[in-house]
Amino acid sequence: MADPIIRISGLNKIYEGGMQALFDVSLDVEAGEILALLGPNGAGKTSLISAICGLTRPSSGTILVSGFDVVKDFRATRQMIGLVPQEITLEPFETVFNTVSFTRGLFGKKADPAWIETVLDSLSLLDKKDSKVMTLSGGMKRRVLIAKALSHAPKILFLDEPTAGVDVELRQDMWALVETLRQRGTTIILTTHYIEEAEAIADRIGIINRGRLLLVEEKDGLLRRMGSKQLHIELQAPISSIPDALANYDLALSREGMGLVYSYDVMAERTGIVSLLGDLGKAGLVLRDLRTEQSSLEDIFVGLVTEQEQGE
Repeated sequence: MADPIIRISGLNKIYEGGMQALFDVSLDVEAGEILALLGPNGAGKTSLISAICGLTRPSSGTILVSGFDVVKDFRATRQMIGLVPQEITLEPFETVFNTVSFTRGLFGKKADPAWIETVLDSLSLLDKKDSKVMTLSGGMKRRVLIAKALSHAPKILFLDEPTAGVDVELRQDMWALVETLRQRGTTIILTTHYIEEAEAIADRIGIINRGRLLLVEEKDGLLRRMGSKQLHIELQAPISSIPDALANYDLALSREGMGLVYSYDVMAERTGIVSLLGDLGKAGLVLRDLRTEQSSLEDIFVGLVTEQEQGE
């Protein structure tokens, strides 16, 4: 098996003044995958990206990009990385084409107008190439940021909150672009507040909070392993309390006594549903309807973060 394109070992970051942003973070990222990092504000997402990109120096630990150390071999590693920051910082009086071309030059790459046009076209910016940045909408400016990050054809693309504050249509366009880049072999790491974004496009999901990486797992496996299911039982007539005969089940009243909610483990060999339905009849309850509901990634995320905070 090939070595990971990014290998982080025991990473700590302490800023001046003593504030520690990252605690002993270790992470491998495989070439060509999409990794989504989820976490609340101040969780350490941007600090982690900044350290990998060489924008901040780790306090301890190592970061390797294609085998190169980001501190000792900064120039070699930075050549392989494209970064789309949260903040829109662009020269307002420059044209789109020149803005993107200039960024390519900063990486020591020869001028390549055809490649720049290809990048602009993939972002629906080609018809704006001669427009000044100041005339663009906020969404279009964010596309220019992505074009700048792709100008030198990096192997790895970091997207720091790429769809924050943009409309749904643009968000979906960006998801489609990310998939196209993945098909080209680009490794993509994105931070996001949008749970649906991680569910829609990521191969693996990392959850970070208070500078600690709580887990990194394949998205589908995470949902299967940690996602509980609920059986919603609608009754013909309301009840004021759960009958004693059903006390052994994990039941809760809902809808002013018109329903019961049964929580069970997706991975368990036996869910207990069959015996529950039999015991409902014995308790004199008549069913009107049944439906199941699986916990979402958001439920898992909130649960993990809450568990960590309560444990501190």
